[in-house]
Amino acid sequence: MKQKTFTITAETGLHARPATNLVNKAGQFSSEITIEAKGKSVNLKSIMGVMSLGVGKGGEVLVTADGDDEERAMEALTETIQEGLGE
Repeated sequence: MKQKTFTITAETGLHARPATNLVNKAGQFSSEITIEAKGKSVNLKSIMGVMSLGVGKGGEVLVTADGDDEERAMEALTETIQEGLGE
């Protein structure tokens, strides 16, 4: 299992477009991938789940990948988040 914490730095937080990009990226992998914020954990492959977190600028999220391709999944998700969403 791989885990990594990110701080959302985008002015608009984790809104629809970047959330869709994350969900699409997560969907490319067979691993179970979750995102956690404010004590709530949801499937990162579910746009409704991700949007329900309501993560704003400065919010911290914990991304977890567990499965055969967890290493590649975490690398790809890290790259996607660092492309303007967070660090």
